[in-house]
Amino acid sequence: MKCLLCENFSLTHICPSCQELFLTPSIYKRKLSNGIEVISFYKYSEIKNLLHTKHTDIGYYIYNILAKKSFAKFAQEFSKDFSTVSIAIDDNVKSGYAHTAILNKHLKSKNITPLYNKLIAKNDISYSGKTKAFRVMNPRNFEIKSFKQKNVILVDDIVTTGTTLKEASDLLIRQKKEVLFCLTLTDVAQK
Repeated sequence: MKCLLCENFSLTHICPSCQELFLTPSIYKRKLSNGIEVISFYKYSEIKNLLHTKHTDIGYYIYNILAKKSFAKFAQEFSKDFSTVSIAIDDNVKSGYAHTAILNKHLKSKNITPLYNKLIAKNDISYSGKTKAFRVMNPRNFEIKSFKQKNVILVDDIVTTGTTLKEASDLLIRQKKEVLFCLTLTDVAQK
């Protein structure tokens, strides 16, 4: 097959050279209006075209590559005196796989245990390209499925306005959970 970036022959959808050259993560931070920190790994402009594959068959492979380069490395370096769980935003299967579940899976490490299908949106309206006002007027209405652990890392692929992550973290806090921070592949504010 051909590498999606350089079009040279490759055994993976993005060749190792392009992964090293174009997909080396950096750390970008912002705070949600409730004070929870969001840590992202890429500028939106760097991976925009790759993110658009998420609802296609090839997106499964692209999200795994991005997650290995960023989430898995982060998880290996994450060190605390306590264990935590990671929970993906709305990780129910659409288009054959759940892109946020892929990201969450790559956080499995000594201190992080991924949990699945714990935070599901009852409202499945697409936020893509919508304004903050639209997002506020159409909340996700998350449903939390019970879990015993207290410390949580929230996982999503993109943070745009922060509305989704804020709504999810506020709900977890009301359930007496400690949201340590949120992890995303990219922050749209980082162009």
